[in-house]
Amino acid sequence: MNLVQPIRDKELLKEMRKYFKEQNERNYLMFLLGIHTGLRISDILVLIVKDVQGASIFIREQKTKKTREVQMTSELKRAVKSYTKGKPSDEYLIRSREGKNKPLSRSMAYKILNQAAEEFGLERIGTHSLRKTYGYHHYQKFKDIATLQEALNHIEPGVTKRYIGIRQDDLNKQQSKIDW
Repeated sequence: MNLVQPIRDKELLKEMRKYFKEQNERNYLMFLLGIHTGLRISDILVLIVKDVQGASIFIREQKTKKTREVQMTSELKRAVKSYTKGKPSDEYLIRSREGKNKPLSRSMAYKILNQAAEEFGLERIGTHSLRKTYGYHHYQKFKDIATLQEALNHIEPGVTKRYIGIRQDDLNKQQSKIDW
């Protein structure tokens, strides 16, 4: 099993934002949607322009079939506004270059993120790293596992801690202090 990790370093996240913004506006928006909303890549890729026209994104999650509202951050709203200007409301937000109006495939999203990971020397990065990055930084800022658990639709707090790598970080810190 290949476990992907969140991107923990805030400075690295800033550099990656810049990288994506300079590289491709669509990929930049995909990256921002992942790290600012905690949505799964499968939910991000099926968003259409009209889904992001307000202050919040309303979706029915593909995995859980639950309806969810996610308020957009100011950085994400600015990027969405810039990117969607003049686009038809029924156009896929993260559109593939193949076909008339098709969403980017999950495998292509993975390739895009992995290319960036290689550029920055990161390992164990995948499409789920964006959601985990959101969770990790949300927890670091608020230390509120219950709210994060609800945002990520997890069953219990332990699942959320393991998911975002907090439990592993704690284990690694303790392990490093063992000196026989």
